[in-house]
Amino acid sequence: MWEVGTTVWRNRSARTPEISRWEHLESPGGGVQGPALPSESTVHFVLDLALRIGEVQMSSGAGASDVTATIIAVTNAYGLPHCEVDVIFTSITVACHRGVDLPPVTSLRVVRSRSLDYTRLALVERLVRDITLGRITAREAHAELDRLTSAPHPYPRWLATAAYAGMAAAVTVLIGGDAVVAVFAAAITAVIDRIGRLLNKRALPFFFQQIVGGALATGCALAIVASNVLPDSVRPTLMVASAITVLLSGLSLVSTVQDAITGYNVTAAGRTVEVSLMTAGLIAGVVIALNIAVKMGLPSVPLADPLPPSLPRLPLQALAGGAAAACFALASYATPRAVVVAGAAGAAGAAGYGLLGFFDIGSIASSAVAATVIGFSGGVLSRRLRIPPLVIAVAGMVPLLPGLTVYRALFELAVERTYTGMSTLMVATSIALALAAGVVLGEYLAQPVRYGLGRLERRLSGPRMAGPLRPTKRRLE
Repeated sequence: MWEVGTTVWRNRSARTPEISRWEHLESPGGGVQGPALPSESTVHFVLDLALRIGEVQMSSGAGASDVTATIIAVTNAYGLPHCEVDVIFTSITVACHRGVDLPPVTSLRVVRSRSLDYTRLALVERLVRDITLGRITAREAHAELDRLTSAPHPYPRWLATAAYAGMAAAVTVLIGGDAVVAVFAAAITAVIDRIGRLLNKRALPFFFQQIVGGALATGCALAIVASNVLPDSVRPTLMVASAITVLLSGLSLVSTVQDAITGYNVTAAGRTVEVSLMTAGLIAGVVIALNIAVKMGLPSVPLADPLPPSLPRLPLQALAGGAAAACFALASYATPRAVVVAGAAGAAGAAGYGLLGFFDIGSIASSAVAATVIGFSGGVLSRRLRIPPLVIAVAGMVPLLPGLTVYRALFELAVERTYTGMSTLMVATSIALALAAGVVLGEYLAQPVRYGLGRLERRLSGPRMAGPLRPTKRRLE
């Protein structure tokens, strides 16, 4: 029972599959007159709770369909009538229709900040699960959400920097580097992360932060080559490639493809512009550093071809892929359980990609198949382990991002001055899209394994990366 103002309502369906509705207990004529609509203050209170939950999901990279389904589940659980949700990347709008006699109640919330904190996302999903199961009242849920959103990150910031450095080292080993190159790549990535942290405190737009990151990654590698610290057998290209992979890992590729597939075209367009702008900043930073090196007569970082498929090296690739995925999950403040599962998904994806190399089907197709395996395994395991599938999907595909292909394209454009760089850049873009689409497809294929498609899934067609475990049944009045 929940008291708002002077009106008392009871949720009759907290533990039943029937429609949620509020029954007025004190009718003016005495006795119960049947179901009644909630008051306007009640509607505003529940809508604010649902919108704030959706904001946490949106800022964590969840897709628009996941946010929509979560908000509908929360409003259904607290007995609101028919609600319509509109998500347009930077804002969320919910309209609660209360019949033809009363005007609808509309509420809007702007998503102002975006940060990866997968522990917060997991705790909010646990809160949503308690709401949909009728375990918590609206006021208790509101207080719990306040506590979750105001809590600090579960790990110190230096640990996130160390995790990014470890991710760069693991990616270096994955694409063919040795221990010496891995150490230098980790040091370069740690410097980039700390400088990016300082720039972020000064509210520098992320586009310029990407430029600085790309320029630092290439400039540091050029300085190491010019100093002749590394032996001739070392491939310094891999240092730049691993740093580029780390910088690409923060982009919302999976959510962009998910929104486009599920029909949220406005949100998909907004995410596409953001991803394209951040990638353009990274490209600009690398090209600026390469051009400066050419003008100064410094030795350029030579290109390095990917290693051919090797069966003895396959266990090392799987281990490096798992370490890279686990480090990314740790840097994104995931729970310890999610870090372990993300590492397993990354290892499976890297091993699958390595095995597909023996069949000579191309990097794009291999990336798509490996990402599908990641999405499927993550979709099946994550729900059983109470982990948002989004965490496993994003972390698992990170080791396969085309950092080496991106650097090859930029080197061909900026140093060799050949038009083949454009086709190479298109290949890198295709690999990134294949990874994101494969993860989304794998999550879609995992749905029938987890549970049968419910009414909400049929209405909001497409894979689910976040939100309530099962759809909340509802009937339009």
